[in-house]
Amino acid sequence: MYLLYSLLLTFAIFALLPLFLLDALRHGKYVAGLRERLGDAPEVKRDGREIVWLHCVSVGETQAARPLVRALLERFPSHALVVSTTTLTGQRLAREVFRDDAAAVFYFPFDWAWSVRRSLRKLRPSLVLIMETELWPRFLRECQRRGVPVALVNGRISEKSFKGYRRLGGFIKRVVGALTLAVMQTEADAERIRALGLAPERTRVSGNIKFDADTGTGEQAVTIELRERFAFDDTRPLIVAASTHAPEEAITLDAFQKTCAALGGHGRPRLLIAPRHPERFNEIAALLEASGLRWARRSSPPRESDRACDVVLLDSIGELRGVYPLAALVFVGGSIAPTGGHNVLEPAAAARCIVTGAHTFNFSSIMRDFLERDALVQLPALTEADAPAALAQIFRELLNTDERRQRTGERARAALEESRGATDATIKLLVPLLEQRSEVRG
Repeated sequence: MYLLYSLLLTFAIFALLPLFLLDALRHGKYVAGLRERLGDAPEVKRDGREIVWLHCVSVGETQAARPLVRALLERFPSHALVVSTTTLTGQRLAREVFRDDAAAVFYFPFDWAWSVRRSLRKLRPSLVLIMETELWPRFLRECQRRGVPVALVNGRISEKSFKGYRRLGGFIKRVVGALTLAVMQTEADAERIRALGLAPERTRVSGNIKFDADTGTGEQAVTIELRERFAFDDTRPLIVAASTHAPEEAITLDAFQKTCAALGGHGRPRLLIAPRHPERFNEIAALLEASGLRWARRSSPPRESDRACDVVLLDSIGELRGVYPLAALVFVGGSIAPTGGHNVLEPAAAARCIVTGAHTFNFSSIMRDFLERDALVQLPALTEADAPAALAQIFRELLNTDERRQRTGERARAALEESRGATDATIKLLVPLLEQRSEVRG
């Protein structure tokens, strides 16, 4: 099965080669760090330290890992941390947020035996931590062969992903069987990974590490800078459209224009759009240019006109957490578009009123908790044609009722505060793996 998997992986990469070449000319999203993806991991000054390898797929996992990294290094200061990512955006963010914590930040190897072995030989990790759900069969197998423990942390498996994994039959049982430990977010996640074949004694539930994220000094500096540059204040409430996917930018822009028309000159809001994927920044810029609204790009040099613009395009990476304190309300994207939603905990930490679409299956446990507490507003499933009017109505209602908006945000923050503690629980579960490995090395 592993040979067949490797052959299929090779075939898929060659089939997608034209896409990779086109990407190299446009974005460099897939070909960046090619040497590292082929197993040439960076040199790490060990100085007698053991290495913990943390893998985060992209931006979401990298942000979520921040409290875990802080706690891990506090508990094991004599260990060196290295961080890998799969995507270009994740790599950029990891280099920024872990620049003082990680001995190296690099791209995860392609899942061929030879490229995985090159990375493992070079790094010789004592422990591998995989954030959320990134089950690479060959990587897990090679770690198992070398006696390197692998822990899935903050693990989650959605119902949709579970159904897909189940189709792999006995192969997925062998894949998950290579995990030393799976620390899952919820009991439902734990039940799913046990159903896929992981032994119950290797499965634990910790809660969601994302609840433990704090706003750091870096985000506070972003908040101050954006407030001053764009003159964000309470006279023109700010709507933030976060982590949007197509066609949510067009839907949000239409809803924003409808809201402005209904409210007139009094309390006319402003809009900030933060697309999920950087390769779409120019596409959204063209959409804004055609809208007839006054707009500005975050990446452009500051201008006096920025202070009066109607819309800001946040075409940067890693700054969204610094935007939330400026918002009156936040629409979290990937939820009208049926992609499963994105993290509502970051705006909740800022006590901001949150609006989502119906498609939030990636965060079903969090959404259920927030909805039970009346800590956010969720739209029903909508067609693309109906979504702008429905979203505009919610925007108007929330902007016209300050008390409802503020109480919803306060309930969101309370829900977050009451659910903290997953990081400490995870560290306690990881301690035996690190201490046992240290004894073996010794």
